[in-house]
Amino acid sequence: MLRTIKAVFTSLRPNRSAARSRAVRLGSSVVVAALAVSLAACAPDPVAQQYLDGSNKGYIAANGFRVEEVKIAERGEPVVYGGVLENGEKFSSDEVAGDVVVVNFWYAACGPCRVEAPDLEAVWQEFKDDGVSFIGVNTYDQADTALSFAEEYGITYPSLIDVNTGEAKLAFAQVTPIQATPTTLVLDKQGRVAARIIGQLEDASILRTLVKDIRAEKA
Repeated sequence: MLRTIKAVFTSLRPNRSAARSRAVRLGSSVVVAALAVSLAACAPDPVAQQYLDGSNKGYIAANGFRVEEVKIAERGEPVVYGGVLENGEKFSSDEVAGDVVVVNFWYAACGPCRVEAPDLEAVWQEFKDDGVSFIGVNTYDQADTALSFAEEYGITYPSLIDVNTGEAKLAFAQVTPIQATPTTLVLDKQGRVAARIIGQLEDASILRTLVKDIRAEKA
C-alpha cells in the first residue's frame, strides 16, 4: 500500500510545475481584474476611465504634472478678471478681493477634470469660511453643461462660462501660462498668481498645503 501511494505521488510530481504556473496565471488574472474594478470605482464615467487608462481623448495634455510656487518678490500684477457665471449672474474679481482665490480651468469632457473634481470640492469645503474663494473657468462648455457637471460631481463653487468671450482666460494668460486643461492657480490676498498646478491635481493635500501657506503670508 505504501509503495502504491508513493507511486501515485511520484506520477503526479511532474505536474506540480504546471499547476504552479496555472496558479500564478490565475493569481495574476485576479490581480488585474481587481485593479480594473478598483479603477472603475474611482472613475465616475467613461471619459474619466479613458484618462485613467492612459488615453489623451477629451483633454489637453500637459507635459507632466507640475506644481510651481512663485516667490512673493517675483509675483506680477494682480489679475483683474470676470465674466458670466453658469447661473447667468455677472462676476468680478472685485467680489473676492482680499481672499486667497483658487481658480480652476476646466471643461466637462476633460477626463482629469472629472477625476480631480472631488479633491477641489473637498478643499473648498475646508476653507470656504476662512477667507478663501474658489472660482472655476469653463473654457469650452455652455452653462447647461457646466451646471449638469456641478450637479453630478457635487461642485458647489461657481464657474465662469468663458467659451463665448475668452475674457477670463485672456486675463490670466497675460500674467501666467495656461498650458493645459486642467490648470489650477492659487492667487494671494492681493490677487497675484502665487502658485500653479499644471495638470490633474494628484491629491487634495497638495492644494490644501498651498492654500494654507498662502493664507499665512504676511505680505
